[in-house]
Order: sequence, then structure tokens, then C-alpha cells
Amino acid sequence: MANDVGIVVPGDAEAAARAAGERLAGAARAGGHVVLTGGRTPKRAYEHAAELEPDWSRVELWWGDERCVPPDDDNSNYRLAKQVLLDRVTAGKVHRIRGELGREQGAELYEQELGSLERFDLVLLGLGPDGHVASLFPDEPTLEETERRVIGATAKLEPFVDRVTLTLPALRAAREVLFLVAGEDKADAVRRAFAGDPSRATPGSLVRATSGATTAVLDEAAAARLDSL
Repeated sequence: MANDVGIVVPGDAEAAARAAGERLAGAARAGGHVVLTGGRTPKRAYEHAAELEPDWSRVELWWGDERCVPPDDDNSNYRLAKQVLLDRVTAGKVHRIRGELGREQGAELYEQELGSLERFDLVLLGLGPDGHVASLFPDEPTLEETERRVIGATAKLEPFVDRVTLTLPALRAAREVLFLVAGEDKADAVRRAFAGDPSRATPGSLVRATSGATTAVLDEAAAARLDSL
């Protein structure tokens, strides 16, 4: 049972995106530090969030991970968010991971940029079909990191480029962790992440807000293999 995660299944993928977009818009109004994610799934959520709240000046935006590519590259997580969210709202301070500098330097600079920040207010995460979150992949040494908040990582799926990623301690420290997962191809990973035991084979099962709330917004296809909701 996923008794440490609030499961929300509002309907199809569009309904899930809208639900996540509403939560993001609320975070923008509240202010604080918000972590964005990459991938295809959050695109519609960002679009909804921009429509619902045009003023994002009260929040500082961060990223959970980034590919080691220039910010205008098609594979850049920053580029996606810029196109569908940042360019449509009045944005506050934006903390971009400088992936183009390489995984080690990019991680070092992002760690420095975090400075004395102890915790994020909201962390948005996806979930890969293999169960990965951010760029924390199954059974990798990156899952053992306990001191640093940002590290370099090697990609274990396409595109095969190096990554910079927040670590498990940084993600777990958040006041709220919000997963957004859609698609039938994620159903098995959803079952393992939210209804199974914590396992390094499924990094998503290891991310829970230790002093806050963890919620998974799923579309019906992604939730299909959960034993109960």
C-alpha cells in the first residue's frame, strides 16, 4: 500500500496535467522555491499553470536535473520550461543548471548556487518507465550520495548524454514532492514506486518528503496496475 503517498487520479492525461498545473499555479502565488522537471509529461501542466497564474515573480525556479547540452538544445529541460512556461509569465529568479559546462562543473556550480537554501517548497518530478526520477537511475551509485545536493550522472536511457541532478537528500528535504505521471508505459513503474517497498531498483520509491507531503498525480493509464487507490 502507498500509505506514504497521496494518490490522485483525476482522469485522463489532460486532466492529470490540469491538476498538476493548478498545484503549480498555487505554488507561484504562495512564493518560495519551486523545482521543475523535464520530459514530455509536464509540458501541458506548465501550459495550464501559465494560463492560471501569469505572475510568477514571487517564486524562485530551480530544476531537478538537466542534460549536459546548451540551453537552446532540443534536449534541454530548461528550454522546454522556457518555451511553455517562462516565456508566458512574469518570472522571478530563474536558476538554470549549466549543463553545457559538463556534469562535474555543472554540478559544482549548482551546488554553490543553492547556497544556504535548506529545502525547496515544491518539487515536481516525473517517473520514467524504468522507475527513475530526475537523473537518478536504477541501482546506480548516485543513489548512495548522502552529503552533496547536486551531482553529475551518466545517462542510462536516450538521449545518452551526461546529466546533472539533484540527489535524494535534496529531493526528500522538500516541503512537498509532487509526482506527475501519465501513460500506460509508466504503469508498472507506478506500481513499483507507489505500491511496492522502497528499492534501489525503482528510484521513484525512494523519494518521499521526510517532513512534508508527497503526492502522485496519475492519469488512468498510469494508475492501471495499482492494487488500490
